[in-house]
Parts: sequence; structure tokens; C-alpha cells
Amino acid sequence: MKPFIHEDFLLQSEEARILYHEYAEALPIIDYHCHLDPKAIADNKRFNNIAEVWLGGDHYKWRALRTFGIEERYITGNASDEEKFAKWSEVLPYTVGNPLYHWSALELKAYFGVEEQLSQDNWRKIYDHCNTLIAQDGFTARGLITRSRVKWICTTDDPVDDLRYHEQIAGDKEFKTGVTSTFRPDKALLIEAESFPGYVANLEQTVGYAITSYELMERALLERIEYFDQQGCMISDHGFSHLPYAEAPPSVLETIFSKRLSGETLSRLECDQYATALFLAMGRKYAAHDWAMQLHIGAIRNPNTRMFRELGPDTGFDIIGDRSYADNLYKLLDGLDRTGELPRTILYNLNAVQNDVLAAMAGSFQGEGVKGKIQFGSGWWYNDQKDGMIKQITSLSNLGLLSCFVGMLTDSRSFLSYTRHEYFRRILCNHIGGWVTSGEAPRDLSFLGGIVQDICYHNANRYFQLT
Repeated sequence: MKPFIHEDFLLQSEEARILYHEYAEALPIIDYHCHLDPKAIADNKRFNNIAEVWLGGDHYKWRALRTFGIEERYITGNASDEEKFAKWSEVLPYTVGNPLYHWSALELKAYFGVEEQLSQDNWRKIYDHCNTLIAQDGFTARGLITRSRVKWICTTDDPVDDLRYHEQIAGDKEFKTGVTSTFRPDKALLIEAESFPGYVANLEQTVGYAITSYELMERALLERIEYFDQQGCMISDHGFSHLPYAEAPPSVLETIFSKRLSGETLSRLECDQYATALFLAMGRKYAAHDWAMQLHIGAIRNPNTRMFRELGPDTGFDIIGDRSYADNLYKLLDGLDRTGELPRTILYNLNAVQNDVLAAMAGSFQGEGVKGKIQFGSGWWYNDQKDGMIKQITSLSNLGLLSCFVGMLTDSRSFLSYTRHEYFRRILCNHIGGWVTSGEAPRDLSFLGGIVQDICYHNANRYFQLT
């Protein structure tokens, strides 16, 4: 019987199979946006069992377990790893139609050679088999990265981070994968957050002086950009639930900052004025250092207040927003572009309804000498499944140049998520192969294969200036 995950999985034409197997399959991976723990890489972490490396921190699996009615103790609670794995084996067969069904099968086959579909009937056998492999050297954090053929990893890091683990990794010449930081200053921009005064205090400890004004806050962030740059950082990242744009003179910014530190409540306009000024100041600094900038737009964070109080942030409860943001986005981009200080920028969209908005926006701010300077980024988060990837590819093809696209990323906390690059490559090759079979593109597979290779590897390699 043919295994579910076979060599031609998702490849529905001869052209698709040629494009994947001859052009895409063997390429290295550039994972330019993820949430891997740099300490785990520096320490070459060993995992205790399959549940730890496969279920720990995986919000997608956690949401599926909750939807199936599984108790929280088996998800983020104090149940044993063995019990958590058993519960996941109960739920996984019922995820059919969800990308988790494909991802899980790809991960089990790629890393553990398991071709059976995990279920309640075979979970113990698969659990023991995987745990035997996990005890081997090839299944440490670095071992999994190496066997996944990852050339470069960009972690996600706060401005207050000291980047000690990145230094440790860079100093180990035996490990061939590059690991650099990404500057993610969201907490500095969210002046309205309850945690903001505490964050300012943390930043003060990092920079070594009191931050008592907007001017000093901006200075501190720009200094941290300098530090990150010295440590090899080449990318920034911003996550926006609400995209701000409101101009304000320095005197107003100082009043806003003073009010917030004294405990006063700010208006939406004041929050936007502060965030706009600080974002533009940092954007100019990114451009001065020739960094790329990522904007992740549209997530609503922590909507379930009961579970937020119980478990905290980043535990699988965030949702897709439906705010309109085209007006503010173009103003932010134009605010940097009008002085020639718009860095290479990738725009990610969480609500697929707005795909065409971002694809068109990217085309209005391109720059000479850089292919795809402004990118419409890959299907992100809720869109990094087959349908979402095809929608993103279609919008980009219709309104931009797919051939200049920098391709896929994992956006994951898991060391087993690199099969998402395989998933994307299969879907991409099937989509382009479909153009050939339908007569929408000539059967020049050498030329189309070159485009596939660019999207899967070479474009990102050039865009982030890795070679």
C-alpha cells in the first residue's frame, strides 16, 4: 500500500514533479523569521522525548486539542509528556482537512521515518520508537537543524536581550548554520500596555541610564540597534495589531511620554503619535545599517481574558483581526521613502481578505537596484496552509512578480518545523506546474525551475545579503 506521505505528495502533474524533485527538493533552507530559542541552540539542547520537542510550544496543536475538548492539563498543564502525547494521538486523526494533519505526517516521516498515521492504536509504539531516536546525537537542537539543511536562522529578540547566546553560537566554528538575531521592539512601541513602565525600567537597566523623556527613549532604542548591528543583526521585525500613523512635534511627544510615566491614561491619538515617531526613527536607523524590516500586520492578541490571566501571552489564543490599515501603512512607508530612508521591507498579512492590498502596496514603493525591495511576505500564521499559500502566491503573481519572492519561513518555536519549507515547495511547484498543464505558461522547465530555485533559496540569500 502506498504511504500517505510519498515522494510525489501534493505534486499533481509531471511538470510539478520535475520542478520539485529536480529543482526545489535538495536546496538548503534560509529561515529568516522564527521563534527558536537561541539558548537551546547554543547549549545544543537534548530533548527528553518526542512530546517535548513536538508538542511543547506548538500553538497550532494546542488549539486543536482545545477544540476537541481536551483538558488544559494535557496541553499546557502538569500532565506527563507521555500522557500529552497519548492525548495528541487521540486528536490527530480528527484534524484531517487541517494543515496539522499534513504537517504532523511530514514531521514524523522526515525526522523519525514513521509512515503510519499516528492514532490511539499505535501511539505507544511510535512514542517508544521516536524516543529511541531522540536519545541519539542527531536529534539535539543542532542535530535537527543540520539534518534539515538549514543555512541560516534569524531568531526573534527583544531590544533588552544581551545576545550572549548568539555570540556563543558564532564562536563555535564546528556548527555551520548561521544564527543571527532579529530586532523586535514591540514592547517599546506599545506605550498603552500595562507592562510599559516595567519595560522602560528593563531598558534602563540595559542601557545604563534613566529614561525620563521621549528623547531618551528614542536614544535608547537607537543605541540598541547599534548594539544589535555590531552583533551581526541584519533584520528588524514589528508586529502590529493596530497600525498607527499620526504626526506630532517633539513637544507633544515629550508630554505624551511624561503623562504615561506618571500613570495617566493616554488617548488613542496620543498612543499613535508616540508609536509613529518612534517607528520612523527606528526605520531610518535600519536603513542606515542596510537592514531589512518586517511588518507583521493584523493579529489581535490575547482576546480571551480568562485564559490570558491563567496562562499569559503566546499560548494559542490570538486571532485574525479585520481592521482596515491601508491608509496608515502607506503613510508609514512614505514617511521613510520620501527621504530615501525606506529599508528593504517585507509586509505580512494575517487576514487573507487584504492580500491584494499588500501585494499592490508593495509595488508602489520598490527601489532601483534591488529585486523585490518591498515584499508581500509568505502566507503567515493562519495562512501558512495550502489554501493560504496559494492565495498569497496568486495575489503576488497577479499584482507583482512572483519570481522576485523571498519564499517561505517557519515562524515557529519548534525544531521540527522545517518540513513547512518542504510543504511550501511542493505547493509552489504544483502551482507553477499547473500553469504549464493548463497552457498558461510554456513548458520551459529549465527556466521555470530557475524561478523555483530563486523563490526557494536564491532570492532570500541575495535579499538578506548572506553571500
